[in-house]
Amino acid sequence: MRGIILAVLLVLSAAAASAQQLPMVELTAGFHRIEAEVAANNAARMQGLMQRKSMPAQRGMLFVFERDAQHCMWMKNTFLPLSVAFLDAQGRILNIEDMQPHSEDNHCAAQPARYALEMNAGWFAQRGIKRGDRIGGIERAPRAF
Repeated sequence: MRGIILAVLLVLSAAAASAQQLPMVELTAGFHRIEAEVAANNAARMQGLMQRKSMPAQRGMLFVFERDAQHCMWMKNTFLPLSVAFLDAQGRILNIEDMQPHSEDNHCAAQPARYALEMNAGWFAQRGIKRGDRIGGIERAPRAF
């Protein structure tokens, strides 16, 4: 009986984990490859990278918004220091902001943005990626819903 209960719990746990998995898209910044989880709906955008303790160097999260606007990000319940690049509909970087863990400070797009790409803190600066550069592959990202 105990084995059956354990097996059921494992199946339910695996189902819950897979239900929360986000789609992935491969992006590029110059010759750098990015594996981005895609937050394309309101629930995924609200959750973002909250509660994560680590993230591989080439991994990030792409937030896809329904329309261009001066979107803002914050770090409530986020343990990782992050940098966020706000992007226009063509993937051009509008501005990059560094964000500190557990801060409720708003970090906003300098101009109307369609996307935000969060990476580990300093990722863009360490690779010489700056305002005006283009993130490739953005057209493969799922649309916001």
